[in-house]
Amino acid sequence: MSFSSETKAEMCRMAMTRACCVQAELYGALLYCNTFTHRELRVVTEHVSFAQRLDKLLRRAAGISPDRRSGEEGGGKIILGIRDPAALEKLCALYGMELERSPSHHINLGVLEEECCRVSFLRGAFLAGGSITDPEKGYHMEFITSHYSVSREAATILRDLGFKPGEIARNGNYVIYFKQSEVIEDLLTTLGAPLAAMEIMSTKVEKEITNKVNRRLNCDQANLDKIVNAAQEQLRAIRSLEETGKLRSLDARLQETARLRLENPELSLSQLADIASPPVSKSSLHHRLKKLMEMAEEHEE
Repeated sequence: MSFSSETKAEMCRMAMTRACCVQAELYGALLYCNTFTHRELRVVTEHVSFAQRLDKLLRRAAGISPDRRSGEEGGGKIILGIRDPAALEKLCALYGMELERSPSHHINLGVLEEECCRVSFLRGAFLAGGSITDPEKGYHMEFITSHYSVSREAATILRDLGFKPGEIARNGNYVIYFKQSEVIEDLLTTLGAPLAAMEIMSTKVEKEITNKVNRRLNCDQANLDKIVNAAQEQLRAIRSLEETGKLRSLDARLQETARLRLENPELSLSQLADIASPPVSKSSLHHRLKKLMEMAEEHEE
């Protein structure tokens, strides 16, 4: 099951307590479903839990049931529909809609006077026309409808609740969306999916830890590369002095430093300084190696 499906299934487990909220949730589903006209209501979904919840919402809010059903046993698309004129008229009357006279949908805010009803409306809208990306892949939550005015008015409801969505048109539909993980977490919790919100938080923490580890590993690798490259340059200089017999004429400190580097090409300056006899500071060892490299360079020139 996808993350979006799990999120909707969690929302569908919310208890239907207040009649006004049941009516509001059904309203959101109707305005964000596939087809809702004075001739037909048609809802197409892949989510069994939403199909079952929609059936309950219709019965509890309007006292009607779908007169067309298909796909409920096949595991694919589920289609619920109503074509009975009396049932459709009852739905329209419930929300003060006159679809035959004005086919353009608007949200009747009189049905959503209470904040709990506005939240329920948005839950129904998400169940019918929403989706959310798996947090492993990114952060994106959206509501899609074919009704321009409904999308604009739903965005206003979200802003009134403290959420600020983005708005775009896509393939003839209207989309309100969110891309900030913290905002999506808060909205999911508000709509009744706190477990989904917690999963986003957990995934985000895991990503941050992984990124920190990767940055540390990359930094360590860069430092290691730097040490190896510096050691190779030092070895090249020392071997050049050795081949020309210059190394034997140097003072004991430089000869000791050259020997340490030849015998321990993999060690860093700090490690090399620790095993020197007598022990020396890192800066002293660096100065001696630099002197050897300068002498080799002068000789080559």
